[in-house]
Amino acid sequence: MYLPRPLISTLYHNLQQSYHGLSSRVQILVALEPDALCGCRILAQLFRRDFIQFDIHPIAGYSDLQKAGTKMVQPMMENNGGTGGIVVCLGVGGLVDLGALLGVEGEDNETSYGGVEVWVIDARRPWNLGNVFGGQPQISPVEEGLEPTSQPRVENGKIQRGYKRGMGGIIVFDDGDIEDDLEKEQDAYMALLDMPEVDDNGDSGGSDTESEDEEQEPQSRPGQKRKSWSDRDDEDESDEDADRPRQRRKSNRSSPIPDSPTRPKQRGLLSLNGPPESVAAVSRSVSPTPAQPPKGPSTRTLRRRLLKLRRKNESVLQAYYSLGASYSEPISCMMYSLASELGREDNDLLWMAIVGVTSMELYGRSSIGVAVTSGKSTTAASGWLGTRGSRMRQLLRDEVRRLNPPEVSDSSFSSNRNMLPENSGIIPTTARSPDDRSIRLSPEPKFLLIRHWSLYDSMLHSPYLSARLHIWSDGGRKRLHKLLAKMGVSLVQCKQSYTHMDMELKRGLRTKLLKYSEMYGLDDLVPSADTDGRDRGGTKEGWGFVKSWGWQATLSAQDVGVVVGAILEVGKQAVNTLQSGGWDRPPDARETTDEDGTLEGEEWVGRFWDAYDALEKVEELKAALPTAQHLHRAILRTGTSLLEKRQIRHLRAFRMCVVKDGPDVALFTHPAALTKLALWLGEALAELERDKKGKLGHGGRGTPLVVAGLNETRGVYVVVGTGGGGGGGMGFGDKTAAKEKKEKREAKIQARELKRKNKEKIREEKREARRQMAGDDEDEEDETESEGSDSSSDEEEDEEEDEASQVKGFGRNKFGNAFQEVVEETNARVRIDSFEHCVVEVKKEDLSGFLESLSMKAVVG
Repeated sequence: MYLPRPLISTLYHNLQQSYHGLSSRVQILVALEPDALCGCRILAQLFRRDFIQFDIHPIAGYSDLQKAGTKMVQPMMENNGGTGGIVVCLGVGGLVDLGALLGVEGEDNETSYGGVEVWVIDARRPWNLGNVFGGQPQISPVEEGLEPTSQPRVENGKIQRGYKRGMGGIIVFDDGDIEDDLEKEQDAYMALLDMPEVDDNGDSGGSDTESEDEEQEPQSRPGQKRKSWSDRDDEDESDEDADRPRQRRKSNRSSPIPDSPTRPKQRGLLSLNGPPESVAAVSRSVSPTPAQPPKGPSTRTLRRRLLKLRRKNESVLQAYYSLGASYSEPISCMMYSLASELGREDNDLLWMAIVGVTSMELYGRSSIGVAVTSGKSTTAASGWLGTRGSRMRQLLRDEVRRLNPPEVSDSSFSSNRNMLPENSGIIPTTARSPDDRSIRLSPEPKFLLIRHWSLYDSMLHSPYLSARLHIWSDGGRKRLHKLLAKMGVSLVQCKQSYTHMDMELKRGLRTKLLKYSEMYGLDDLVPSADTDGRDRGGTKEGWGFVKSWGWQATLSAQDVGVVVGAILEVGKQAVNTLQSGGWDRPPDARETTDEDGTLEGEEWVGRFWDAYDALEKVEELKAALPTAQHLHRAILRTGTSLLEKRQIRHLRAFRMCVVKDGPDVALFTHPAALTKLALWLGEALAELERDKKGKLGHGGRGTPLVVAGLNETRGVYVVVGTGGGGGGGMGFGDKTAAKEKKEKREAKIQARELKRKNKEKIREEKREARRQMAGDDEDEEDETESEGSDSSSDEEEDEEEDEASQVKGFGRNKFGNAFQEVVEETNARVRIDSFEHCVVEVKKEDLSGFLESLSMKAVVG
């Protein structure tokens, strides 16, 4: 079942009304990622305000999720002695059949779910359609306590306004994608759900005179109600309707397929004109025997029609699953929307939503999956990080203005208001007062941890600058030094802590960056909106968010996202080991010698609670800053080494590199840390490709990249596949190619317009000549049609490339599908346990064969 976006608060209101002291505790299952963690923080705060008891369970992967189902969810079921209850899945299970994985879907309807209601909030796509349109006990309106004519509480998998909890089931929270984009898949799924099971024998078996014994009722699937053949005798539908796809009906009933091909005798008689008496008289006078009814289609024909319709619907679902991975609205945003519907929004919950959205961008999660998507090229997309993402960030900026109004002194005197650091282009580094807990908009440049690093280190470790200045090379370092020199900032000044830099330099930094960044292809380095310092209803597009904790600290949302991610990937205990200049596994850490990674997963779960506490305690965040800095130093070192030593190979479908040597190998055994390295490399390779060829390969999507990190302790490689994206902003030396492309396009448009005018003139002359000679307009229609055809062909020729990018699924990350295909076709020992399907583990000895088979697959749509 799925909950439409307008009814997002319905289930919560039902829980409020039905919850009491003896109710079972709500179980919250949370993925080990910043966005899900922020969503959990918001939901936990709502539960505390309503005195709803809950437990939080970090989930590292599918094996952990299955264990949680056995130990926690199944005992809640009424048929197992429990009282039912609610299980909330934040970022876990959206892509798989949760009913089977958690064990709440029994073999028949009576043992399914047992009063356990599973709420699924996930940003990953594609959805498992069994959760979206199924996942409910098949209860008739009479059994549910409703009148047969009353409005159903669930219709075609969609929860209606009158829905009441208690029967259990799986409920997916819709962020708008299901209602807007999955109507075709919904029709196909509901049609397949209503169809009977028929063996597909290639249409070769069976005959027209098959007995009823051979047409036995098939076995229904768990949790799905199937109809027997005999239940359809009382329904009527013409043979032609059987050939057409069945339209969606509110009754969820299937097309009638009778057992016998013959029709009732009375219906055959009534097909003649006239009343029944006269018809009988005519029949007796014409023929001594009664008229025989026409013979209907045979059983074999009906089976063929059914199989054809089934294959058509199955192909629709398969096409949806084959689109590849993508991301939609973040979990934290969905939870903040719930809080807003309940009237509970405040600064703390808003900050959690902002951090969750920012973390999605840090991990490259977009509408085309995990890929390099920085810059303006994604603004044309309709999904997350496209136009929809822009609207979402604008709503967050509006919420910041609403919940953090300017002080009376600031609003009374415009001159004082314009003196605020953020409105003067200065990055705020301190609070306005000791009690300041506000959130502000800030003109954040694309630097990394600038408040906690020197300006030089912040620019050096910025993925955006590293890719566009080629920072891994000597020439790139010289370009960085030259940029600083042109800005009038000496190396001595920029290498001291940013907070201690001269105020005059900090005041003029944004202006100088805007002046010189265009020379180096850094168009998106700093936001350019509201440069005059007056926000007169301006959108402040591209501006970041900053929160203050009095004199304790002032951090940006990106700072918090980077630090929380580092805690999850490296661990809080690593902070004590950084003083020596290196990183080793802490002495008290458990050795991960198990083959399936169970102990390693438990270690990751322990880091979850450190990150959970750090979101609320600013001192914990500040203490983990060295860990985040060390991780990004390692990314720069490792990425530079791979590029300088030319260790990135170009295979048929993607580029590939292996991280198995060096001092930082242990850091990249965590999939998220390895993903950050892959994104850093992917952005650098995209810029190299753009500078070399003037454009990105793979139809403008960039070359996909596979990065494998060695986990020597367990003898496996962690493999991450990222899409090429398409970058944005022009790289160093890319302006000429872009200008030439624009000129060619304009010239092509002008030539097409001139050609159209010439054709129109010739047609008009011919039309006038025909009128004078023939005196009729018979051929005028043909000429008009020809004109439209020619115009259409011209447009198709020019827009062929643009239309390719509009195809559904274009550019999506398909590494998850490719990994599955390789596992099925080879004997490689592969473990797929991550919720991120572009991440797998491969045995050390099987890596070469795995990559060889993978190179023959389509990895990007």
